[in-house]
Amino acid sequence: MFKYNKFSGLNKNGFTLIEILIVIGLIAILATIVIVAINPGRQFAQARNTQRTSNVNTLLNAIGQRLADNKGVFTGSFTVNATAYTCPTLTQGTTYTIASLPGPAAIDLACLYPTYIPTSLPYDPSAAGAQWTSASNYDTKYTVLVDANGRYTVSAPAAELGTVISITR
Repeated sequence: MFKYNKFSGLNKNGFTLIEILIVIGLIAILATIVIVAINPGRQFAQARNTQRTSNVNTLLNAIGQRLADNKGVFTGSFTVNATAYTCPTLTQGTTYTIASLPGPAAIDLACLYPTYIPTSLPYDPSAAGAQWTSASNYDTKYTVLVDANGRYTVSAPAAELGTVISITR
């Protein structure tokens, strides 16, 4: 058996400063590696792009449903629950920003709400100033284009990570 002696060094309590600093250094290195591997900025950008893709699909589906209900014609007026809605004319070859706010080539597609999009028109998740405040005051930061063949393209110009989000039907 060992005999306790305060000078023998067998009863060593605690850690030395060097040991604690080494452990803290290793934790810092591992934390840095994990943060770089996860890359939260990129993860958030990918999440926003996923939301943009979903929003572009929602807008394009609503336009397609409007066309299907009107035998291929987007323009026109209709009434839902005593509220009148008017869908504008989309000129072929013109890229419109889907917004009610004044701006170059802005087009008001509030006629898609609430009949074809039940909650509200979707808007870009990170673009400055993009918001849905009401059916008469909004800027989605998305665009719509009708080509010469009558095909509709909805795009998200604010897509991140070099991704192009554009769907044509």
